[in-house]
Amino acid sequence: MKQSEFKKRRKQLMQYIGVGNIAIIASADSSIRNRDVHYPFRQDSDFYYLTGFNEPEALAVFIPGRKQGEYILFCREFDPKKALWEGAHAGLEGATRQFAADDAFPIADLDDILPGLLENKGKVFYPMGRNTDLDHNLLLWLNDIRGQSRSGVVAPNELVSLEHLLHEMRLFKSDAELSLMRRAAEISAQAHVSAMKMAKAGVYEYQIEADIVHTLMQNGLRAVAYPSIVATGSNACVLHYTENKDKLKAGDLLLVDAGGECDHYAADITRTYPVSGKFSEPQRQLYQLVLDAQLAAIAQVKPGLPWNLSHDAAVEVITKGLVDLGLLKGKVSKLIKDEKYKAFFMHRIGHWLGMDVHDVGNYKLNNEWRILEAGMVLTVEPGIYVPVDCEEVDKKWRGIGIRIEDDVLVTAEGYEILTAGVPKTVADIEALMQAN
Repeated sequence: MKQSEFKKRRKQLMQYIGVGNIAIIASADSSIRNRDVHYPFRQDSDFYYLTGFNEPEALAVFIPGRKQGEYILFCREFDPKKALWEGAHAGLEGATRQFAADDAFPIADLDDILPGLLENKGKVFYPMGRNTDLDHNLLLWLNDIRGQSRSGVVAPNELVSLEHLLHEMRLFKSDAELSLMRRAAEISAQAHVSAMKMAKAGVYEYQIEADIVHTLMQNGLRAVAYPSIVATGSNACVLHYTENKDKLKAGDLLLVDAGGECDHYAADITRTYPVSGKFSEPQRQLYQLVLDAQLAAIAQVKPGLPWNLSHDAAVEVITKGLVDLGLLKGKVSKLIKDEKYKAFFMHRIGHWLGMDVHDVGNYKLNNEWRILEAGMVLTVEPGIYVPVDCEEVDKKWRGIGIRIEDDVLVTAEGYEILTAGVPKTVADIEALMQAN
């Protein structure tokens, strides 16, 4: 992404912060996997959103109206030895030249410099409670400033959550962001199609997972957006199943929930399909019900409509369908009121999507469901899960888990399905799988 995009975001944030105030945000830490081996580094989404700086041990400071420069970056100094062993890093010169910081200082000098930047500021905006070290250090810096009150120095008198402003910005995706999300969706869709072609009795869940990761990486997506769920048979009734260790069996369904990440932007797709290439009649009936619920939910994704209408539409379709199939008994309206459908559909219809797979942004404002607006991206993912030990229903339904998930952009006219590249009708799925 171009630096102009990050600069535009910083400008917008500083307008919200206001002259006379200051904002600070820390990078993600580098996490140890075991002994001296680290997990692959993934930058904090909020930090990256504002800086594009993809290194640990950094802190960004924003001071609207500061004459010497409004954007300051504390980071590691360039170390030739570290570069030899671990690869290139920006250093102070790179922070200003490559990442457009107005000033750059060594992270080791943070305690010496930052208190001076906090002096005589009214409010401090920062991610409260997200970083224990930053919480602790900020209090120390403020106490240090208060200790100088006799010399006329004034400490900030108000701490404000930066996330409230920043997450509202992140909820609305720019053209540059949508370009990355479309790429993530396109390649993730290809990975799902490849997995569908590979799915056969005798193949292991982890082999399907490996094929998905292979497709993502072969096409330039170097990371999954979240641990892949590859769940055959009754494993699909475990909503966040990630063991991915069992063998696919003829006659079972396979639920795959997986997506890649493109320059910190996620895709999130789920498809469910028959290992043998053809749905059994009970599988087909439940699958069609979930698909009908998803289509009804997507139809409610329009600017001006509240967030919860999609969920309510899916609940109504699923509850009526479960009654028609005999899994629930009673009047549909009362079953919905009593939430009896939750025995089989226990989660919400979806979530915001962006830099985080469960992305930031409020779902309610002033205790009312949020109104959808152009530029928002959400998932729509109804499901039906019938536990193997559910003795209240006929045996033919037990152990069936189905979820169908797509990524949907709210547009000025309605919606755009970003993940439409993966088949999801019964006919299209069976045709694809039987062709292999």
